[in-house]
Amino acid sequence: MCTVFWDRKGVLLVDFLTRGDTINAAAYCATLQKLRRVIQNKRRGMLSAGVVLLHNNARPHTTNRTQDLITSFGWEQLDHPPYSPDLAPSDYHLFMHLKKHLAGQRHSDDDEAKTTVKQWLSNQAASFFDDVIQKLVPRYDKCLNSNGNYVEK
Repeated sequence: MCTVFWDRKGVLLVDFLTRGDTINAAAYCATLQKLRRVIQNKRRGMLSAGVVLLHNNARPHTTNRTQDLITSFGWEQLDHPPYSPDLAPSDYHLFMHLKKHLAGQRHSDDDEAKTTVKQWLSNQAASFFDDVIQKLVPRYDKCLNSNGNYVEK
């Protein structure tokens, strides 16, 4: 499993779960701690300016442990209505394009697949990320004003 954190300027963190492992609150909190360090290094000043986190309602994201950690970081979270893939830019944009890129490719092992994913992500122009972020607020507003119904059909 691959977890990607990104903003309008590009990828911040790509984290792969070891084959056979399961994501849980402890693993997700460890990833969030890595993300915080990456933000400190890649986006100086962002932590003091404010971080807004959008992630779905998966159990590891909503546990008390995870919520306490996010609160301790001082990060704001956008609510993610259940069953609203229209509000998950990684799902409807990032991973959709990555899936197209990977279609038909064969990799000899996990490390080769990870390298391919990282290379593809690093080759995307900032506009690939910025365009989606700019459209997120109107998309979010439209979805919430339609009681969580899908924006794009």
